[in-house]
Amino acid sequence: MINNSDTNLNVPNILVVDDTPANLRLLSEILDGKGYRVREVLNGNLALKVAEKEKPDLILLDIMMPEMDGFEVCRLIKENQNLNDVPIIFISALNNTNDIVRAFHAGAADYITKPFRAEEVKARVATHLKLYQQRRELQEQRVKLQNINAEKDKFFSIISHDLKGPFNGFLGLTNVLTDKLAELTQSDIQKIADCMQNSATNLFRLIENLLEWSQSQRGITKFNPVPTLLISFIAENMTQVLDSAVNKAIVIEYQIPEDLEVFADRFMLESILRNLATNAVKFTNNGGIVTISASIDPDNLAEISVKDTGIGMCSKMVDDLFRLDVQTNRTGTQGEPSSGLGLILCKDFAEKHGGKLWVESEPDKGSVFHVTLPGKNAEST
Repeated sequence: MINNSDTNLNVPNILVVDDTPANLRLLSEILDGKGYRVREVLNGNLALKVAEKEKPDLILLDIMMPEMDGFEVCRLIKENQNLNDVPIIFISALNNTNDIVRAFHAGAADYITKPFRAEEVKARVATHLKLYQQRRELQEQRVKLQNINAEKDKFFSIISHDLKGPFNGFLGLTNVLTDKLAELTQSDIQKIADCMQNSATNLFRLIENLLEWSQSQRGITKFNPVPTLLISFIAENMTQVLDSAVNKAIVIEYQIPEDLEVFADRFMLESILRNLATNAVKFTNNGGIVTISASIDPDNLAEISVKDTGIGMCSKMVDDLFRLDVQTNRTGTQGEPSSGLGLILCKDFAEKHGGKLWVESEPDKGSVFHVTLPGKNAEST
């Protein structure tokens, strides 16, 4: 029975378990007066079911009940990973020291003897609800710190590995030009210049992603969605990707309706398209095909897909693809560096629009990345 119809998530939710209806009514009246949301149950089995269905913030638990006593109920709750952090206050007529000690050994947070006093119940309930809230806040902070550390580790990994390697290669090429320029033919110089250009392009893209990701994490990336004609926007922003595709003889095909518009931040949209298309080219062998398609559904949601005929990924790699705490970087089909950061950035930007990003892939059969964004009419909603 729920005595308080207020379903506000900020209102503490208290489960009261007692086989005596008069005790339930009295405790409910005491707690209702403090503005708590109270649920009453008459036995241990029902208490376990109700707690599992909707986790309480606190449990007031009688000991002497038929079929399953309070000690057993407490033990089963503390063994349940979803419920074991919920504070339990025993309220019982048993006042023997051994019973009280047994209650604390079972996992109780406190013990009130019957007949109870209203002010004592209010005070102890308020204290344990406050402690429970503080523990939850500490746990949330702990998770945030773990995420921050994972992001920091990813950042330093990229700097130490993914930047250092390409820079060393680039410096090696400059050393060849410096030390052996007189011995090099025009053809040799042209090959070295091409390699240096590729290295510089890859480094620029990596640094670009690092800066964009850093701004996104610090919350300083502006968000200004506007109606954007997709086909023309792609044509304006695919120059770098097209250069890479030409070098690998990869064909880029477009299957985009000429009138399809999205309601998106142009900076974020450019980053999403650049990263997805660059990734497709990077992991496709020479002579492959990359297809960029888009459609819009009846709910005004645009879905953009980037499909390649590349090397694909196993299910484990797909599962880890958007995790900061797992190294997913691997080189492209021509040794192009990859940090995995670009895809994480795409996911962040898609979610900023209220959309999502996901991938379908099989080894040696290629990958398809899908991203959803609001359609043009989202501006008026």
